[in-house]
Amino acid sequence: MNNQATNPNAPKITKETKNKIRVEFERTDAWTRFKLKYLTTKFLKQVLWVIFRLVLLVGISFVILSPLLSKIFSSFMGKEDFVDVTVKYIAKYPTLEMYRALITENHYAQAVLNTALLSVFCALVQTFICTLVGYGFAKFKFKFNKLLFFLVIFTMVIPQRTLKLSMFLNFKNFDFFALITAFLKMFGYEGNLTQSIFGINANTLNLLNTFWPVAILSLGGLAFKNGLYIFMMRQYFKGVPDELEESAYLDGSGVFRTFMTIIIPLSVPMMITIFLFAFSWQWTDMFYTELFFTKSSITMMPDIVKVIPKSLIDPYPGQSMREAAIKNTGTLLIIAPLVVIYLFCQRYLIAGIERSGIVG
Repeated sequence: MNNQATNPNAPKITKETKNKIRVEFERTDAWTRFKLKYLTTKFLKQVLWVIFRLVLLVGISFVILSPLLSKIFSSFMGKEDFVDVTVKYIAKYPTLEMYRALITENHYAQAVLNTALLSVFCALVQTFICTLVGYGFAKFKFKFNKLLFFLVIFTMVIPQRTLKLSMFLNFKNFDFFALITAFLKMFGYEGNLTQSIFGINANTLNLLNTFWPVAILSLGGLAFKNGLYIFMMRQYFKGVPDELEESAYLDGSGVFRTFMTIIIPLSVPMMITIFLFAFSWQWTDMFYTELFFTKSSITMMPDIVKVIPKSLIDPYPGQSMREAAIKNTGTLLIIAPLVVIYLFCQRYLIAGIERSGIVG
């Protein structure tokens, strides 16, 4: 509140008065202007605050980025640098030998292709399924709505490793028609549905070392972090006005058509965020890939850091430190595509998180 509002008798400050003060200030000598502008307590406090904030940000950034920078610098070191105590970050004998060996000997291109196919498929399926389920929880009132949503949230709490053995056995001896077969056996059926439909002489199918286990989990909304995706979509749809759907229903549009033509276009930013999350977690996943891919015939991203390339195995004094650097280099190769994707999609990711209701 200015002085004119608090004191009606105070002189009125006009535009001409401000111009006059500025002209008088500019007519004074340079030293006087410097003292009035910079040699003041207010300016000193501003400078100290800027310096403190800069030092704090630099310190926090160094703590966060230091491990990553150490991995990046060590990936360019030669074997001589690992036994040289004077080498901290910058290599004296820089080389791309680690990158070349990992890319060629550990089949990096094949791992990228296999992981990309699986990650894109799972991300697309999980995005659609979680959007559909989240929309149902947000906009429809049905019996046991809260109980079912509680079970969805409960899937976020259960550690995945507690389900490891059961998932492995279920997909190793997978029965497409387990419930149907059990029902038919009540009426005396003794046949083999798997053999009848698929022509396979077996009661169960072994789905290990295929993409089917992860695909089935994604289609069922039970894949990694799907509970979180459903929660995010539900929170987003809670903020969508009901009038949009009501007007569509009045125009004769059904539920599914309304969902596809109105809700989906409105949800594109949020769906992009879900897609990026699902893609990133599937890309770097080690739990499901190690569980379902037991043979080395299918190379996935985690496989490139499991084995040290033969050309890099050398009985050298610093070999143990070098092997750690090799694994770090493999990690950098794994996350490199994700960094590129994030650079192009970061605005969609941030916008989706803001609209999800999780923050803010």
